[in-house]
Amino acid sequence: MKASLHTVRLELTQPLRISRSTMTARDAVWLGIEHDGVTGHGEAVTSVYYGLDTGALERLLTAVGTDLARCTDPESALEALRAGELAGADTPPAVTAAVEAALLDLVGKRANSPVHRLLGAVEPPVAATARTIGITSPGQAASQARRLAASGFEVIKVKAGTPDPEDDVERVRAIRAAAPRARLLLDPNGAWSRPQAEALLPRFAELGVEAVEQPLAPGTPEALGALAETSPLPVIADEDAVDLDDVRRLAGRVHGVNVKLAKCGGVHAALRIAEALDGGCTELMLGCLTASSLGLAPAVHLADRARWADLDGHLLLGHDPWTGIGGTDGFVRASALPGLGVRPRPPRTTEEEVSREDVA
Repeated sequence: MKASLHTVRLELTQPLRISRSTMTARDAVWLGIEHDGVTGHGEAVTSVYYGLDTGALERLLTAVGTDLARCTDPESALEALRAGELAGADTPPAVTAAVEAALLDLVGKRANSPVHRLLGAVEPPVAATARTIGITSPGQAASQARRLAASGFEVIKVKAGTPDPEDDVERVRAIRAAAPRARLLLDPNGAWSRPQAEALLPRFAELGVEAVEQPLAPGTPEALGALAETSPLPVIADEDAVDLDDVRRLAGRVHGVNVKLAKCGGVHAALRIAEALDGGCTELMLGCLTASSLGLAPAVHLADRARWADLDGHLLLGHDPWTGIGGTDGFVRASALPGLGVRPRPPRTTEEEVSREDVA
């Protein structure tokens, strides 16, 4: 097998502000794994929060690509990866997830089967995805919510965590008025103290917010569990729920966990988490980083296993270099094509770029 890398810049349509940062773009490193004339693709994206820059991703993916040469075929490589024999214990989960995605894509193409069938699902999963509105003025938030509702989005995720919590309340109130039938999720990204959360959550419950993600700073899962016991809203752990061990500690104490393939290590790791939660009172949310359709596709093939799907990272881009999972109407759909079912999108023309700027 032969591995190749290609790095691209993913620009957002508009800056996305959350409580700890504002993002305008990130790099994506595409991994291609070729065997017998067939190529599988995977994607890893840079992340300041997870300490992964472009150079680190390229170096780590190159190292794993070199190790692939000792595998006889992608099927055995996939088994070796999941057994921890292909990527070392110190390999970041985002890198493992990208390698697994490329191998799944390749294995599926060789078997003429979409990835969801390889994972046991007969029909292509379809899920209503949340669409994120960042920290912005109430007027701008309302305008975005109105457009999203008109486009078919049933779930809107609202970023929170401004220095003045009243700004968050006013933003949610404006969104609720603009999209009265939308399901609202709230995400302060760990910005609140325990007293702030206890004071604010009842107010957001009155505004019809369905659930809140990681209201407290990560690092004290016991405090998050204690808050969930008395919260009028379901509490979903995100930054405190990185891997299977974290989820086992939180299961039964919080109402949900946000599983992102880039933080847990990929599809196989996510399936183990879903199995650990099955039958309990803690439910699964599938989340993502801002990435292309290639980066989102593996999670979409798992979307039927989650109560909440937050798989809109590709929709935040000014130009998504891949296509195949939908989302613009509020629903992501796994493709029935072999492998991940995504394909490269032609580059935008100058005329299309001007048109997109006019819309934005």
